[in-house]
Amino acid sequence: MIEPRVAEIAENLLARQQWLAVAESCTGGLLAKTLTDLAGSSAWFERGVVTYSNAAKQALLGVPATTIAQHGAVSEATARAMVSGLIDAAGVDWALAITGVAGPGGGTEDKPVGTVWIACAHKGGDCSVRCFRFDGDRASVRLQSARMALDILVDRLRHAG
Repeated sequence: MIEPRVAEIAENLLARQQWLAVAESCTGGLLAKTLTDLAGSSAWFERGVVTYSNAAKQALLGVPATTIAQHGAVSEATARAMVSGLIDAAGVDWALAITGVAGPGGGTEDKPVGTVWIACAHKGGDCSVRCFRFDGDRASVRLQSARMALDILVDRLRHAG
């Protein structure tokens, strides 16, 4: 269930008077939609940015073109740059970024369909980036990606000081 995850995120952020922003590629806004389904989310959710193209990642999040050229849009380096750029651009306390291959096409031997990188960062703190290989069709990969991003943030908030 997604709703309890979002409710816990809201409770934690409200108690700390902190803000969250998200940057999405393969999920196309699903994460932001999921977060804003909760009434009152405007008290802790600052923005969601869909950066589907490489040009958008560069223009809106400051992802260096060299990072994308060297590592690809679906990579640890790009996810890390996305979340870092979002923290700087939005001025928020927490940020999540998702980039991946939802399918059905676009996969490669090195990055098959279902490969997703999720980054979570806290302003002035560390950034965690993890790679996942989700199974299923496009809708399933996108939903699993959004759910995992929420789980990662819940875990980080539980262990933050």
